[in-house]
Amino acid sequence: MEIKRHSKILRREETALLIVDIQERILNAMLNKDELILNTIKLIKGFKALGIPIYFTEQYPKGLGATCSELKEELEGNAIQKMTFSCGGAENLFTDFANTDRKQIVACGIESHVCVQQTVLDLLANGFQVDVAADAVTSRKEIDYKIALDRMRANGAEITTTEAILFELLNICGTDEFKAVLKIVK
Repeated sequence: MEIKRHSKILRREETALLIVDIQERILNAMLNKDELILNTIKLIKGFKALGIPIYFTEQYPKGLGATCSELKEELEGNAIQKMTFSCGGAENLFTDFANTDRKQIVACGIESHVCVQQTVLDLLANGFQVDVAADAVTSRKEIDYKIALDRMRANGAEITTTEAILFELLNICGTDEFKAVLKIVK
């Protein structure tokens, strides 16, 4: 008997990481900002180790500043700049996901109830599976964070954690990639 994998389990060849608006000027106002940065860096390093594409956006960088320096050290390329709250308005981002067969989008960033939530809802409306790293998103207020996770889940998003995401993408242990990811999550 062939064992089937659940269709919601992340597959490397169909996954991309989307980091939403983790910018210098608003970061200090966020709850659990250190955990947000730590887990986002784990996602970045893990996705790089597995050769999976990473995208990152900046909301109105003239006013809110650039992506925070801790993340910029790990990221390659330039941020996708946007004026809309949803990343659906960020250049051709959704089209790029579709054109590269990235059907499963892992989302992290700030704020949970504004840019992240609107992006997740728009991705879902456009036929993408979205996995939200609950330990790599945050807001200024706890109620906004909690309600946003509930709303995204109720609308079809998978709410999970950084470590769960990385181990799903690995699928098997005992490989060099497994050893690299294990060092990242510890």
